[in-house]
Amino acid sequence: MSHKPSVLFVCVHNAGRSQMAAAFLTTLSQGAIEVRSAGSQPAGQVNPAAVQAMAEVGIDMSAEIPKVLTTEAVKDSDVVITMGCGDECPYFPGKRYEDWVLADPAGKGVESVRPIRDEIKTRVEALIASLIPAQI
Repeated sequence: MSHKPSVLFVCVHNAGRSQMAAAFLTTLSQGAIEVRSAGSQPAGQVNPAAVQAMAEVGIDMSAEIPKVLTTEAVKDSDVVITMGCGDECPYFPGKRYEDWVLADPAGKGVESVRPIRDEIKTRVEALIASLIPAQI
């Protein structure tokens, strides 16, 4: 039985970048990767511009809600990807950590969120390639 890799995306509000990354990874990995997202200070709702930007590429995030970052979520993940939350994410030896430097979509319109969305998609595609061996 092979282990299904798990990824946790973390940003401050869990309302934009981490939600878009989780939605892309869920969709593009087709269930081959367990996906979580959380925020160190979750917002009250997902950024409407992020929801709209993702809808433009056929991914519905309208039902998502920001979640609080827990130590358990970090412990249960193989890869932890932070996006601007700095030192607020707990560190556990043996985990793969990456910090993705991305513009914060908070307070921006959909025109400004699109390039962030596209950069996240590119990074998620590379992440999938690193976690799932090519099928031959």
